Parts: sequence; C-alpha cells; structure tokens
Amino acid sequence: MASEADLRARLQRASQEHLLRFCAELAPEPRAALLAQLEALEPEALRQHCQRAAAACARRPGPPPDLAARLQPLPLERVGSASEGDPQTRRLWEEEGFHQIALNKVAVLLLAGGQGTRLGVTYPKGMYQVGLPSQKTLYQLQAERIRRVEQLAGERYGTRCTVPWYIMTSEFTLEPTAKFFKEHDFFHLDPNNVIMFEQRMLPAVSFDGRAILERKDKVAMAPDGNGGLYSALEDHQILEDMERRGVEFVHVYCVDNILVRLADPLFIGFCVLRGADCGAKVVEKAYPEEPVGVVCQVDGVPQVVEYSEISPEVAQLRAPGGGLLYNAGNICNHFFTRDFLRTVTRELEPLLQPHVAVKKVPCVDEHGNPVKPLQPNGIKMEKFVFDVLPFAKNFMAFQVLREEEFSPLKNADSADRDNPSTSRRALLAQHCRWALRAGARFLDVHGAQLPEQLSLPGSAEPPAICEISPLVSYAGEEPRAPSSLTQTAAN
Repeated sequence: MASEADLRARLQRASQEHLLRFCAELAPEPRAALLAQLEALEPEALRQHCQRAAAACARRPGPPPDLAARLQPLPLERVGSASEGDPQTRRLWEEEGFHQIALNKVAVLLLAGGQGTRLGVTYPKGMYQVGLPSQKTLYQLQAERIRRVEQLAGERYGTRCTVPWYIMTSEFTLEPTAKFFKEHDFFHLDPNNVIMFEQRMLPAVSFDGRAILERKDKVAMAPDGNGGLYSALEDHQILEDMERRGVEFVHVYCVDNILVRLADPLFIGFCVLRGADCGAKVVEKAYPEEPVGVVCQVDGVPQVVEYSEISPEVAQLRAPGGGLLYNAGNICNHFFTRDFLRTVTRELEPLLQPHVAVKKVPCVDEHGNPVKPLQPNGIKMEKFVFDVLPFAKNFMAFQVLREEEFSPLKNADSADRDNPSTSRRALLAQHCRWALRAGARFLDVHGAQLPEQLSLPGSAEPPAICEISPLVSYAGEEPRAPSSLTQTAAN
C-alpha cells in the first residue's frame, strides 16, 4: 500500500487533497480503509472526473438550441410491432426466437446495480414484494419466467436448453443479492447458470468540483450508471464466458419492470431475422410530456433523446395519422449480439459521454459531522446502456403494448405513479385478461358472473384478484385455468 505522503502528493495533483483532512483523527483500522480506497483512485482520472462533473452540471439545462432541426422519427423499416401487422410474420419471429433459445444461443442480462432509494428501501429492488397474493419478489418472477421460456423452447425442439442469467450488481447490491439467491435456492435454477458481477463505482462530486467525503474515513461513491455495463463486461470477462457457453444474442433489461419478458422469443426472433446488432423495445408514449426518453434519430443516427432535452413544442408534434410524432418511449429493454458488445467493450466504451445526475449525497461538514442533505448537494456521473445505439450498424426498434410489458417500480406508494400499487395492479390486470381470453369466467362470492373486461388497461383495478404463475404461462399462452374461477371483486 502507498504511504500517506505518497497519497497526499497524488491527491494534490488531482486537486483533491481535502479527502485526507480528517486522516490524522482516525483510528488505525478506518485510516487504513480510507487510504486503501484513495489508493485505488488514479489521480489524473480523478482530476478529470471531478472537473467534468462540475462543468457538465454548470451547463444550462434544457433542449440544445439546434436539436429540433436535427430530430427525425425512426424510419418505418426500422420498427417492428408485437401487436400490429401480419400475424404470420409474428409467428415466424417467435419461432426463430424459440429456435435460438433451444440452441442455447440466448442469454439474459439484468441491470441491478442501483439502490432502492426512491422506493424507500435499503435492499436491492429485485428483493421487493409489491403485495401479490403469492408474495413473490421481482427476482422470483424473473427466475420463473426464465424457467418457463426454457421449458417452452425445449418442448418445441425436443431438447434441454439453458438461458444463462447474468446479473450486474454494484458495491451496494452484490452481497445482499448473492445471499438472497442462495437463501432461495436460486429459485430452482442451476447456480452455475446465474452469474453475478459488479460494476464500477465513481466518486460523487460537489458543485465546485470536489470529491465528497461520505464519512471521515470514506469517499462517497456511486455506481457508474447502467451504461457501466460495458466496462464491467470487460472487467469480469463476461463476454468470454458467453462465448464458452455458445451465447450469441443477449437480452438486456432493468430490474424494476414487473412485466418484463425475459429472453422474449418474439423480440429475439424479430431482431435475429432482421439482422439487427442492436435493438430496443419501445412503448407508445402515454402523453406528450411523459418523462421517458424517446428512441428516434439525430442527424440520421439512432439514439435515445431524454425527455428533458425535447422542447414542449416538439414533444407535442403529431404524425399524419394523429399520433405523436415522437412516440417511441424507451423502456430500458435491449437486444445485442455478442459481437456488437465485443466491439463496444474493446473499442467504443471510451467514447461514451457520461450524464449528470444531481443527487442528495450524505456527507460530512467541515468539522466531520455527518449530514443528510435536504436539498441536492452533489453530482453523480452515469453512463446509460442506450448510449451505444449510435454505434449500431443495423439498429431495430420493437414496439410493444405498455399494458403487457411495461410497469416500472420506481417510487414509494406515496408517489402517484410507478409505485408498488401500480405495479401490482398492472400484473394482476394482465393475468385477468389472460384468464378471460382463455375462456375463464370470474364469479363473485354470491355466484354472480363479474363483467368481462378484455381490454382492461394495466393502470385500472382488475375486477378480480387473479395471479398466474410464470411457471404456468410465460405470456398468456395456454394458461391451465379452469372454466370458472370464484374470486371476490378487487377493492
């Protein structure tokens, strides 16, 4: 380990010597921990990181002045649909997806490095229960969807197949996630096919460009965003592991979407048959000001433009058919070929530009007293998984129905959207629709039939409480439901 004098000299070169200001007060063990943390920070990289964070935060927020003239919707030939167009074509897409799964060429990769701060919990979001009758967590639902899609593909092709599950965690989520999976016997998946790895951490930075001390003996660190995936793949040789397993196609998704379809055969098959090296699922924006990024083109190149970068006038533009011109909402659900990921990790990752996130960062004051700020006081620099879209040679978007595939869990129930209640309702409403389409009928406690609502939106309270295990039905296919189900009307 470098000496304190050496570290002080390095921090001086980075203009971050303040990180040692309480060092003399520390007991030997916390002092050694602080010095070890500081030794891992390369001085020039630290200096550039802090300067870049402060400069980016100081820029005027809002749409770039020339963006509107450079924007275009995605061309129709670059967009497929899960619900519109020729049913026979969709069947071909789905069959191709199942074929690739049966050949063991498909993996799923979960982005699970973030903390559940907005949700109000101190553990990883995947461990959260939204209050389903089964009390299943997000992790369990996802594990069972993997098992079911493996089963469906195996039955079609008379083989045993595996969809490896790669889980990107962070310093905050790796240990509790690994422990949770072990306690639940990996939800009956083979532990050898559940591969956890950790993304990098970056110092949080004050508005004046100084790395923040969380405690006297600890620099405040934060995950480098879900776009930290690309450096983490290289750090942990994940692509080499995929190659050994024969994986060629990777479905990447975010942990908090309760409706996510892992290794979705329809999406996989669409992307494979269209020769895509990079793909993204999108949903139609609910309203012009909805705070979701938009998948579109800038200067003819596909990318995600954040909602804060699009002016209200542009957001409200209408297409000839009457819908929003920029309506392809990004839902952090992507397809990549392994070859494309290899190119990104080896050649393109340094070109990705970090984004600014202004946050409330726990810190110490000038006297070393702990402070929990009531207002944002720091900057976290993040890269996003969609930052690689402009590098794709053949990018494709795939539009799916929001009520079938997207209900994110972001906030506590005190918020009016994207909370445990909206997530629970979305799943139960979906399962109600599946049962009704399969011919089920719901009766109240008096034996009277409840009204059928096949078009029940995901945000509405379902007429009955109906939960279908992913082990029974992956996406509404052949649910093993009886012809009538007695349920109480949902309150």
